[in-house]
Amino acid sequence: MAAGLGTRMKSDMAKVLHRVAGRPMVHWVVGAAKSAGATKVVAILGHQYEIVRQSLERAFGSDVVAALQPEQRGTGHAVQCALPAVADEPDDRIIVILTGDAPLLPAERITALVDACAKSDSGMALLSTVPDREMPYGRLVRDERGVLARIVEYPDATPEQRAIKDTNAGFYALRLGHLRKNLKELRADNAKGELYLTDLVAHAYARGGAIAIDVPFAETTGINDRVDLAQVEAAARKRINENWMRAGVTMIDPASTYIDADVGPLGRDVILGANVALRGKTTLGDKVRIDHGAVLTDATVAAETLVKPYSVISEAALGERVEVGPFTHCRPGTRIDEDARLGNFVETKQTHVMAGAKANHLSYLGDASIGQKANIGAGTITCNYDGFQKHRTTIEAGAFIGSDSQLVAPVTVGRDAYVGSGTTVTRDVPRGALALSRVKQVVREGWAAQFREANGKRNKKPGEGEH
Repeated sequence: MAAGLGTRMKSDMAKVLHRVAGRPMVHWVVGAAKSAGATKVVAILGHQYEIVRQSLERAFGSDVVAALQPEQRGTGHAVQCALPAVADEPDDRIIVILTGDAPLLPAERITALVDACAKSDSGMALLSTVPDREMPYGRLVRDERGVLARIVEYPDATPEQRAIKDTNAGFYALRLGHLRKNLKELRADNAKGELYLTDLVAHAYARGGAIAIDVPFAETTGINDRVDLAQVEAAARKRINENWMRAGVTMIDPASTYIDADVGPLGRDVILGANVALRGKTTLGDKVRIDHGAVLTDATVAAETLVKPYSVISEAALGERVEVGPFTHCRPGTRIDEDARLGNFVETKQTHVMAGAKANHLSYLGDASIGQKANIGAGTITCNYDGFQKHRTTIEAGAFIGSDSQLVAPVTVGRDAYVGSGTTVTRDVPRGALALSRVKQVVREGWAAQFREANGKRNKKPGEGEH
């Protein structure tokens, strides 16, 4: 169920698309259902229907079917809107109903819910929880035998019923035949004037009573506002970090390490410094070290590579035994091959740096190909943009580019060629050649003293220096 507006989020974006550890919260729920073995997933959508549907389609393809709830008339009405999507399923099929704003529910809880439903004479099971604070959740009312008789929603509950600790977590499993029949019998005779899905529990009571499985509140908590979002985000990241540490990743300070849900795999003996962020679909090979403050987004890093502090790597691939940083920025389309090095304040974009090449200081390499073991001096710039189009620079293997050089693309520097420091290269440099474009140096002996004397007289005020 993911149709709600989410007014308390105070956002222009549908609530279920707000991200938890880099992943839209509704994607967490769909992912858990699929991991639990769901053969068909139906997303009940309403607010921003098309935007949410497209988001699910990009992530899960045709595995998710969208059902429209055109107006929000309660959880029972939402499930009624989804029934046509399972019209071809038999009555004994078990249907699981999940809320789209509770991303922390693990797949194994869904599996347990299905198993309990399969064993229940009533053909219904649900998750219950005891919140760690007062919550306006439905209360589980039992008969004198302890059998679950009904769920009373908080607005309709008496003070005595509100004092009940066991609350409805909002997750259900039912036999489809019972669901089809009982949904037709729902009535909106309650404080909100809505069709409550929880009224199905009273119907299950007539069949022997639904099974309630108690689970930790932290697993079932929903997100209603930005405070909830931050709390769930913290819990999700803690869970992610603990899983990776158990898999062989060292974190210098887990509390300040931010790893998105879709990151991985991360290799054995990876070391992550404090304030490191791994985003998107980043992967790290064995024995990679990511130092303090580095941010990697959709990056691929091969084994034994070192990313030094405060480097930013986005949509880039780093080979084995590469060293980058500190303060290196690898922008999208960057490929750094094995044993290459990029140093302080080097920026790359759409650039292939081949094996053993080096650019250790203060350079911009955009739309470029840097050959094996080429050396790029400090202050080198590939001038790749003419105001209308991007052009490529090719620096072949073994070439040496002197400091403070500009290479005006399109241009090629041949194999083993040299470009003298301070040169502006506007034409191709042949293999093994030297390119120079410096202005001839002029030296004037004694000029400095004459310059100071002349300027001293010019700046002297009237009467200054007289006695």
